Amino acid sequence: MVCNSGHFNVEIDIGALEFIAAKVNKSVRNFVDQYVLKNGKAIYLLGEGCLINLAAAEGHPACVMDMSFATQALATEHVVKNKGKLVSRVYEVPKEIDQWVASLKLKSMGIAIDTLTKEQEKYLASWEEGT
Repeated sequence: MVCNSGHFNVEIDIGALEFIAAKVNKSVRNFVDQYVLKNGKAIYLLGEGCLINLAAAEGHPACVMDMSFATQALATEHVVKNKGKLVSRVYEVPKEIDQWVASLKLKSMGIAIDTLTKEQEKYLASWEEGT
């Protein structure tokens, strides 16, 4: 099985795959194409070689992209508000922004989550216990 989890839809040479295939079976399953080689072995290409997280999600559905766009907009606002305070480097999205966007998404879906206890937070942040 081959899929593209990179950045661009040109990362898999589908033309070369078609060239070496003796037979191509399109859509053997949702988002799966089969390329049968001359030796009888098969290569299964997921999402037509497009970015799998988007292709298998049936494009760019609003329910996937809304959180991404909200996070980008709020991170941009954070940078503008902190102009002059930030040095020139790559920053992670502030945790507060990420958590706020996630909480709004869950609320819009009618989903509530538990809050971690202090003991659970300590366990998750520690290397002292667990596997």
